[in-house]
Amino acid sequence: MASCTHCGAPLAANTNKCKYCGTRNDVDLHAKFPYKAEQQASNRICPQCNIPLNTISAEQDQNLFIERCKSCFGLFFDRGELEYVLQQSVSNIHEINLEHIDNINKDRYQKPADFNYRKCPECSVLMNRVNFGQRSAVVVDQCLIHGIWLDNGELAHLMEWKKAGGQLLHQQTEALKQQSAKPKTRTPLPDSSPASSGGAWETGEWDISWDVIAAVAWLLAKIFLGR
Repeated sequence: MASCTHCGAPLAANTNKCKYCGTRNDVDLHAKFPYKAEQQASNRICPQCNIPLNTISAEQDQNLFIERCKSCFGLFFDRGELEYVLQQSVSNIHEINLEHIDNINKDRYQKPADFNYRKCPECSVLMNRVNFGQRSAVVVDQCLIHGIWLDNGELAHLMEWKKAGGQLLHQQTEALKQQSAKPKTRTPLPDSSPASSGGAWETGEWDISWDVIAAVAWLLAKIFLGR
C-alpha cells in the first residue's frame, strides 16, 4: 500500500489524496517508473480536470512520451504504450497465481462514486469503458484511435496484476477463445461409389455389361412380342 509522501500516512486503494493532510500523491510513477518532465507542454487536455496535460519521458527509453496531469496524476498512453510500459516494468513472469490476483483486486479495487464517459485528450470524442485484461478489475477509458487513459493508481494496480500472472492469464484465455472460434472441418466419408473401388466404372466393363443387357432385352422383345 502506498503512503503519503508528506505525512507518511497510508493511502486508500486507487486514491492519491491523503485523507489526513490533504496532499496529492503520485502513486503510479513515484519509485516505480523513473521519468523526467519535458519542457514543452502538451496540447492534450485532461479529461478529468480539463487542464492541459504535461509531457513526461521515460528515463530508460527517451523515445517514450506520456501525458500526465499535474493535478489528478492521471496518465494518457498512445496506442501500444501502456503494454510497452508494463512489459518494461514487469517481465519474466511464468506463473499464474489466481489467489494473489484476487487479493490484489480486493485490496485495490474501489468503485467510483460517480461515473461519466470522458473525452479523449486528443480528439475530444467520448471514450469507451473497457476492462483491461482478464481479471484485472481495472476499467480503462479507451479511444480506439488515440490511446488509453488511466486514473491515478491504476498503473500500479496493473503492474501488480501482471506480476501475479494476470497478463499471462489473459493471453491464455484469448488463445482459447481464438481456438474455439475456428470453424470445425468435417472429415469426408470414404467414397463408396464403384469408381473408388477400381471396379467397372474405371475399367469400362460397366458400359459393356449394359450393352449386353440391352441386347438381350431387345432379343426377348423380338421373340415374345414379335417386334
